[in-house]
Amino acid sequence: MKLELISFKLCPFVQRSVITLNYKGLPYDIRYIDLDNPPDWFKEISPFGKVPVLRVDEEMVLFESAIINEFIDDVTEGSLKPQDPLILARNRGWIEFGSNAIFDMVSLFKAETEEDYEAALETTMKNLAKVEQIFGAGPWFNGEDFSLVDCAYAPLFMRYELLNAHHRLFDAKQFPRLLAWSDRLLELEAVRTSVVEDFDELFYAHVRKPGGYGSKLLG
Repeated sequence: MKLELISFKLCPFVQRSVITLNYKGLPYDIRYIDLDNPPDWFKEISPFGKVPVLRVDEEMVLFESAIINEFIDDVTEGSLKPQDPLILARNRGWIEFGSNAIFDMVSLFKAETEEDYEAALETTMKNLAKVEQIFGAGPWFNGEDFSLVDCAYAPLFMRYELLNAHHRLFDAKQFPRLLAWSDRLLELEAVRTSVVEDFDELFYAHVRKPGGYGSKLLG
């Protein structure tokens, strides 16, 4: 089976799928595009005009990271999905919540004024607190079993580590379980190799690009 993942270099949703592919040891190719000027062939195969898109054997196209990740898991050994239907449904819900948490983070550096930034920060911290509250004893979201939820949150934590290096948004006193989870995730080879070599530089440039209050504070 030949897999080609379509991406752009900073997309956290694509990174979720890269982490899953890396963790499961499934061979794949990756092609980067410019989403500001996408090629015509990409417009034809991506229903939403978004990445990730996964080409399977050059015949079938899958889209949306959560769906791509479940496919990757289904065609490989050692499932990253819980067998209990109730726990699986709960996992899917918190993966979706993690998607919203990514947009919360983006709202911080896109905030044009201090007032906008403070409002975005309040929402962001409240939502991170919800994840902190429901996270169990660890080491992973489902306890001892690494799962697709862990793959989904790693890109968020990687970006927060970079943002915190520039301007402290939160610390271990606020979210001890989240930061311990983050540390474990960011140590994984599958996570460390899921971004391009110049990711840090590209990410900071992306944060600075809006030019408003949030980007100046965090970039």
